[in-house]
Amino acid sequence: MRTISGYILNNILGWKINGVFPGIKKSILIIAPHTSLWDWLILKLFLNQIGVKYKILYKKDFFVFPMNIVMKPLGSIPVERKGKRNNLIFQIAGLFYNNEELCIVLSPEGTRHKVTRWKKGFYYISKRTNVPIIVGYIDYTKKEIGIKGVIQETENIKKVMQEINGLYQYVGAKHPEKFSLNIEDSKNFTKLMIKYNIILN
Repeated sequence: MRTISGYILNNILGWKINGVFPGIKKSILIIAPHTSLWDWLILKLFLNQIGVKYKILYKKDFFVFPMNIVMKPLGSIPVERKGKRNNLIFQIAGLFYNNEELCIVLSPEGTRHKVTRWKKGFYYISKRTNVPIIVGYIDYTKKEIGIKGVIQETENIKKVMQEINGLYQYVGAKHPEKFSLNIEDSKNFTKLMIKYNIILN
């Protein structure tokens, strides 16, 4: 059913929705590329149109007056990027536990600036909560937003990131010069797995 958000997205802004949001009650939706504040407007219109119950993770810097007046009512959760990963994981795990249906939405890049090492919080949250990762995208070249796929198997972080890289390979960012796929070397992955084991044990 077409909503006001859908009308704005399709008829006014000229965007189209591609792919079907899976019938999963609990999920983690990652969205990339994220190179502009416009991304969140397009994303919110998309989420409202498809009728998903969601919470979006934003960096804590946005939750200051007067922005804090509108951030939480719009389904936003403040995140302290320099805080302990464990705290965020348990916070999100609690949200999933207390809601029969919920989609946590975040940017794996963690910033609008170019980065070659993406944040892995979405992976650890998925692992801890046994909630699948939905790979969403915003393509400014095609003026298209939608779903690329669903990742259910999360045993191997390296394989998960490789799969995600493949799905985002040909997606056009609003500012292409600010977007990079995740790049890791073997030492970095070893460190991540050590931290990961500490978290889960």
